[in-house]
Amino acid sequence: MQYKQSGRPGREQSQEINHKSDREAVLVSRFEFRSVLPEEAAEVAAIEKICFPPNEACSSVHMTERTVQCPSLFLVAADRSSGEIAGYMNGIATDEQNLRDEFFTDISLHDPEGSNVMILGISVLPEYRRHGLATSLVRTYASRERSKGRNKLVLTCLDSRVAMYKGMGWRDLGASESNWGGEEWHEMNYRLA
Repeated sequence: MQYKQSGRPGREQSQEINHKSDREAVLVSRFEFRSVLPEEAAEVAAIEKICFPPNEACSSVHMTERTVQCPSLFLVAADRSSGEIAGYMNGIATDEQNLRDEFFTDISLHDPEGSNVMILGISVLPEYRRHGLATSLVRTYASRERSKGRNKLVLTCLDSRVAMYKGMGWRDLGASESNWGGEEWHEMNYRLA
């Protein structure tokens, strides 16, 4: 006979929840999650070049524009022990619903009052991967933008990354109209409201 759970986690679920909570606590104690500083433009541009192939990477010029024009939509995870930026997430706000290629290169499309955020990059240096840092960046970013009254986050990703983003709470909307870098992308969103 099967019994429906009463909403309280079972022993295995409870252990999994505690493990996730412990991991998140470690990440919060190890990293400072904050907006980017203008003088960090070169550092985040260098991370971009490590994490993305040349046809997909943001140029140093565009990265500098993002750090200057919309630093509040640029979240970095700085390693508290070294001061090094381990990863980041950045975007621009708009009332548009779908991500288009022009968002990557035209900072004038940023509307500080926009209801949605087009995510232009999520990057974690290789030595910091597989510890939940990207998930923490997404959760922190989403929480921050939810508190500002935004409706959703939108990103594009390669087919090989869809499952990873779904595991973080993103919803796959299928093929994107974007062909940034000559690639075929999936458009995904993360509901905030």
